[in-house]
Amino acid sequence: DLATALNNRGQIKYFRVEFAAAVEDYTAAIECQPGFEVPYYNRGLVLYRLGCFDEAMKDFRKVLELNPQFEDAALSLKQAILDKEEKQKRGY
Repeated sequence: DLATALNNRGQIKYFRVEFAAAVEDYTAAIECQPGFEVPYYNRGLVLYRLGCFDEAMKDFRKVLELNPQFEDAALSLKQAILDKEEKQKRGY
């Protein structure tokens, strides 16, 4: 289906380090199928790598709302919270 295709294309762009383009594809996949948790997770990973911790945490929380058993999302959320706290402690 279209959402899966968009998510997969986003993965290819992510692996090519084309982060902005990957986020666009993940967002399009979400708009196409809002109940599909995987593009939220993938978008969250890109946002996390870019240091956008609040946005990443929002996506990881959405994944867990849609699928509470998604362990990688739970781990990523915990890591984003820790990294955001560390960033704040250091003052940047």
